[in-house]
Amino acid sequence: MLKSKVGYSMAEDSFTSGLTTAKASIIGNESKVGFLYTSCTQNVREIVRGVKSITNMPVIGCTSSGAIIVPDGIVASNQGFSGMLTMADQNLTVGVAGHEAGANARLIGREVALEAVRNAGMKTAPAYFYMVASPKEEEDYLMGIQDVIGRVPMFGGSAADDTVEGKWKIICDDKVFSDGVAVCFFYTQSDILTEYTGAYRETNISGIINKVEQNRTLVTIDNEISLNKYASWIGTTPDKLRGTKLLEASILHPLGIKDPIGNLTVVRHPMIGNSNNTMNIGNKLVGNTTAILLETTIDELIDSTGNALRKVRNDLATDPAAYILIHCGGRKLGIKERLPEVHKQLVREANGTPFICCFTFGEYGYHENSANTCGGLMLSFTGFGEE
Repeated sequence: MLKSKVGYSMAEDSFTSGLTTAKASIIGNESKVGFLYTSCTQNVREIVRGVKSITNMPVIGCTSSGAIIVPDGIVASNQGFSGMLTMADQNLTVGVAGHEAGANARLIGREVALEAVRNAGMKTAPAYFYMVASPKEEEDYLMGIQDVIGRVPMFGGSAADDTVEGKWKIICDDKVFSDGVAVCFFYTQSDILTEYTGAYRETNISGIINKVEQNRTLVTIDNEISLNKYASWIGTTPDKLRGTKLLEASILHPLGIKDPIGNLTVVRHPMIGNSNNTMNIGNKLVGNTTAILLETTIDELIDSTGNALRKVRNDLATDPAAYILIHCGGRKLGIKERLPEVHKQLVREANGTPFICCFTFGEYGYHENSANTCGGLMLSFTGFGEE
């Protein structure tokens, strides 16, 4: 039977933060894996050293944007923080592996998948997997992983910092690095289920993506320069969307891309309004596809967290034993001072089951029969059944 436990710390000393978090979350000698999320303002290597000073279990995770949420509350401090959820189950086997970025992200994804299988001591594909990567080549890492194991269901998110400055870190056992990918493969008969959603409403406004440069720069929509087109869609002017002003302005009005069977609308977050009025987007785009203008409200962003967790709880085949909740940092930026309302919703829906919620710069998952994919401004909420 799966058991889980959450620990956290806001100690200013990084080693102490990791040690305190580990002591509070480890389940005796039974813990099989720890999901560790930290502030980017502390020495993440020292946090990991503190954790590993009292445990040999595999550890995986990343820096979280500004805070984490656990059942006790919002864990955030100018001095930093760390939090970890551990799992224990005699019938659970995990394989953790990671690799820094290199010239060929897809090849690195293959290598990481093979290493994770070896580290699990297995010779087959896992039942489920978790991925964390830097916010750059997530789709290519995912393709490489699936080259090896096929379309195994997945969840996860990209490492984040507090200011979109590249201060994020990936944690993979005793390694800490800024750019690359890490995975945790789950070998288990227990139920695992992900609710992957943006929970946005589709408008009647859409356009054809004509030109994309370097995968993530949207040049034209309906043969009109993208920032001009987008500004007209949301009723403003391009000069009010240049630079990082676009990032916050688009939280309530991002773009959506439908999967081929119409089962999932993956959110694409306009991030930077460039001087030539093109837009940098948070994930990969493809030409000759349709971009849909999406919309929501702050109230709906908050309510979506409780709704998503409730769906996971209701859809699990057995009672829940743990939740790992990947929540977009951009959504948190939109929610701002109302974040305690998110905590209230998560506590209500978790109903005593341990959980940890981190804030990422990209979210990964699937919906029913869709393929695994990467998006932004989304939730990737995953529940683990007791058996």
